[in-house]
Amino acid sequence: MKTKILVANRGEIAIRIIRSIQELNYDAVAIYETPDRDSRHIRIANEAVWIGNGPRCDYLDIAKVIKAAKSTGCAAIHPGYGFLAENPLLAKACEEAGIIFIGPSSGTIERLGNKVTARRIMAEAGIPMVPGTQNLKAGDAGSDEALEFGEKYGYPIMLKATAGGGGRGIRRIENKEELREQYVIARSEAKAAFNDDSVYVEKVVVQPKHIEVQIIADKDGKTVHLGTRDCSIQRRNQKLVEIAPAFSLSDELNEEICQAAVKSAKAANYFNAGTVEFLLDSDNKYYFMEINTRLQVEHTVTEMITGIDIVRTQIKLALGKELLFGQEDVNLRGHAIELRINAEDPQNNFMPEGGKTINVYQSPGGYGVRLDGFCYQGYTIPEVYDSLLVKLTAQGWSWNETVDRLKRCLKNFVIAGPKTTIPFYLSLVDDQDFRDGNFDTSFLETHEHILKYDEPKNEVDKLARLIAEIHHKKQNTYAA
Repeated sequence: MKTKILVANRGEIAIRIIRSIQELNYDAVAIYETPDRDSRHIRIANEAVWIGNGPRCDYLDIAKVIKAAKSTGCAAIHPGYGFLAENPLLAKACEEAGIIFIGPSSGTIERLGNKVTARRIMAEAGIPMVPGTQNLKAGDAGSDEALEFGEKYGYPIMLKATAGGGGRGIRRIENKEELREQYVIARSEAKAAFNDDSVYVEKVVVQPKHIEVQIIADKDGKTVHLGTRDCSIQRRNQKLVEIAPAFSLSDELNEEICQAAVKSAKAANYFNAGTVEFLLDSDNKYYFMEINTRLQVEHTVTEMITGIDIVRTQIKLALGKELLFGQEDVNLRGHAIELRINAEDPQNNFMPEGGKTINVYQSPGGYGVRLDGFCYQGYTIPEVYDSLLVKLTAQGWSWNETVDRLKRCLKNFVIAGPKTTIPFYLSLVDDQDFRDGNFDTSFLETHEHILKYDEPKNEVDKLARLIAEIHHKKQNTYAA
């Protein structure tokens, strides 16, 4: 009987994981809520289990996920990213049910998911960190602590939810008046979002680069890094562009950050794949930010420049295999850039375009091009999930070659119906600062002209609807 693995996720990442499961000659089991009944991930899986009407609540229901795994005889669960991927309760439930969790242990996820605990572990290991506090006390005492920190280190400071992640639970505070105003609100929002109202404060590194390192470790403690990524171009603390290796770092600094990441993982007794994230200031000083205890959206760029299948490696490690390659076997080749093609209107504060139908979908291809998506022509985008449609990754030998390839792909990419981030990215790749590698986390705020592009003309949508109508009529003719 074949080994079965349940994928506790949806969309493009579910498809990505299913492919690796099937390549290993295992059976993939998908789960879905009613709004996802037309999603591709349930069609390419070997089995699919309906878990409820949702939206979202059933994907987040650990008892239902475990029940689906048990009822289909699954030996393991892969959580992907988002949803339950960083919830230690899912890993704990798997451990108690005798199901393999493809990721680190529940204890590791819990320790590193608590940002204050993670900072303490890294401080003991000697990893550089931004000045910050432990958990603030409750009530007025915590507010006083935060005010004292701001007075000592100066503003701006960052007020963060201890249990936060994925860009959520973060507030930038510019002065003491704003801190007094936002403190109670932040605690209330942290409680609502994470069921934990703990917060702490951290000094803001002004206009940093967001640098991260992919690490992989086996159960014997063998830990390897797969190089750096630059994820500085963001909107609302959510990444839009991911680059590997990190651009404009010297070889010496790149290696130093990678070794710090390996040291961080070892200090946390880390197992499986994870990402160590750092902030890099204008003086090239780096500071530990967090360890993401899961697969990252942007793992594609690392796979493109290393040739290492991270998901396949995750599965094999979880099923008891040892890490078959060492640091000396990891060779970086060229550059890779990933863009998140979202159903959003960038010129309207990146407002999601859920509920709209894709009338025409025509994707690019060619040498050095990778697409990770789940949408198709005729697909109606659910309003209840995130807006990601497809990830476009381009790889080239040089930086300029990679950007040129990316631009060609964007020009060849047609998604008609909803507004998407494609025209925004076309504007971005023509920007000289982007071409020169001059970007940090303030890039969109300091380059507002990138958002002043011309929207595709209405004729495109008219043509799209005509093509879709002709296609529909042809299908009916053949059916008759």
